[in-house]
Amino acid sequence: MRADDIEKLISVGRPDIAPDGTFAVFATSRPDLAANKAVGQLWRVDLPAGTPRRLTRGTADSGPRLSPDGARIAFLRADAKSKPQIFVVDAGGGEPVQATDAAAGVSQFAWSPDGRSFAFVARVPERGRYGTVEGLDASAEAPRHITSVRWHANGLGYIADRPAHVFVIAAPETDSEPFYEPAARVLGDDEKPDSKRLVAAEATQLTHGDASHSDVAFLGDEVLTIRDVLEPDKRDLRTALVAVAVDGSGEREVVSRDAGLSIGDVDVAPDGAVVILASDAGPGFTDFIAPGVALHIVENGVPRRLTDAETIDLGEVGSHVSFDGDDVLVQDRTRGRVRLLRVTRAGDVSQVLGGDVEVVGHATAHGRIVAAVATPESFGELVLVEGGADGGAATTLTAFGAGAAASGISVPRELTVDGRDGYPVHGWVAKPEGEGPFPVILQIHGGPYASYGVHLFDETQVLVDAGYAVVYSNPRGSAGYGREHGRVIRQAMGTVDFHDVIDFLEGAIAADPALDGSRVGIQGGSYGGYLTAWVIAHDHRFAGAIVERGFLDPATFQGTSDIGSFFGDEYVGISAEDIARQSPMAVVGNVTTPTFVVHSELDFRCPLEQATRYYSALKRQGTPAELLIFPGENHELTRGGQPRHRVERFDAILDWWDRYLPAT
Repeated sequence: MRADDIEKLISVGRPDIAPDGTFAVFATSRPDLAANKAVGQLWRVDLPAGTPRRLTRGTADSGPRLSPDGARIAFLRADAKSKPQIFVVDAGGGEPVQATDAAAGVSQFAWSPDGRSFAFVARVPERGRYGTVEGLDASAEAPRHITSVRWHANGLGYIADRPAHVFVIAAPETDSEPFYEPAARVLGDDEKPDSKRLVAAEATQLTHGDASHSDVAFLGDEVLTIRDVLEPDKRDLRTALVAVAVDGSGEREVVSRDAGLSIGDVDVAPDGAVVILASDAGPGFTDFIAPGVALHIVENGVPRRLTDAETIDLGEVGSHVSFDGDDVLVQDRTRGRVRLLRVTRAGDVSQVLGGDVEVVGHATAHGRIVAAVATPESFGELVLVEGGADGGAATTLTAFGAGAAASGISVPRELTVDGRDGYPVHGWVAKPEGEGPFPVILQIHGGPYASYGVHLFDETQVLVDAGYAVVYSNPRGSAGYGREHGRVIRQAMGTVDFHDVIDFLEGAIAADPALDGSRVGIQGGSYGGYLTAWVIAHDHRFAGAIVERGFLDPATFQGTSDIGSFFGDEYVGISAEDIARQSPMAVVGNVTTPTFVVHSELDFRCPLEQATRYYSALKRQGTPAELLIFPGENHELTRGGQPRHRVERFDAILDWWDRYLPAT
């Protein structure tokens, strides 16, 4: 696939299923170059084997949730001010009705059990900021007085002056004139969204104060939510689960911060049992390395763990739960895949869906299970699993991957290499058609506690299309191989992780004569940028390097990054000696490899100064170096940035490799 083929990468979001199991709804999303944003709509598919039909004509509809009776669908759509609001449409189609008018938009919501109202989370801007006073420009706002140890977040900006609070609002009635369209394509650029009208309902704010909230679930006449307090002195990853009365009469703690957990997701089973996905924050309350996210059931205010945090990893981004009677379905990240598991109240675990898939969302009702998955050939599909047999095959209900497949896909070959210390390093090799030999690019993922997977990956496919063999692995420090695999690089970054990526590169080249070991390059982003910078300071075989959005100087990360209050402390330590021992900036003087530094202007995760200082050091010492800065983008450029910027980034990367590691 080529750079502009990212338009063909259609993802499928978390689905929902009707209470009687007769149909499912889901949303798609894809980059659109003409609109220069992600576009997507809602779809409905009748089960067990209907043809998917488009329900809405919005440009970025997402997050559909069926009402308890299955008659209506609530979802998020941007309003006239580009703020996401809750809209409601009849499950058979029709005109969506706008239900909320939150000034900063809605981030999460849930139906009440009787289907008459919603609970939702929305940020509440301080008066005089973020457009709350017409005509008051951001540069004319009052100064910000900050007293907490954190004050901003990547992709958002300042946080203390716009805490996220919980609201309730009545659910509107809907029109029932159906609108259906077969799943032949996604909404075109010249089509208009379906009409909408605002329902004048008043939202009631249930939480107040400086703390922020995330996730909502109804428990009788209360709303459960996760409370996150801005710390005055020291970062604390513990969160509390609170129940707030719908009538505003008060609140209670369901799980106290004293339980020592960092809670990521909460839901309520049909019998009223409260379940959470959470990890232990450790004795210092900042232990997030390979955090061991596990499923817990809350009993009398005490969470009881149901899954083994050492071997089952429920921490994948977007991980959530669904209920099949008393059983809970969860997503387990393992060896580059994300499988669907069934967990009983007794803690017994069985596999529902496995194989070469990455499950990104799921729902179940009436003995049927639907899951949104990514595969080696498709960025997103919806599948049906009936019976939930161990490792059973799934029926694919959609064909969204056909467009990407037509553009040319190289299915990677899986490989395990024994490293220099005998440790197995698992990864993949993707290469062009033909005998080669092909120049080789070593790719390194971010995280560190993340992983490459089996899903169709545009970063690899674009390089293969340009004539490169791509080698990528999950070295120690990665997710999906047990907690010890992920924690071993704690205060030892640039040691066994460095060895693993190099050993995998050499093993892949030795195993395939089509890979030219005399022509190699290296690139990576975030932690991958860190390790790329570390490698080229210690290994000079590479014709060129690309360092993207890198964690390059731990010494300045504190006080600049939105995670600087704990990330560097945990991963590299706090002493000057430990920091220098693991800092790419401390060894930049050893770099002779031509280096392309790529960064985003609004990256608050790995701030721009990480890139500019590293680039300046390379230039001052005479190392060939170039710097590319994307305006208006944050740390998520490669995944969620403006589509035109994503294509321009690919063009710049291919130009760099064409100059320093030509494929022909």
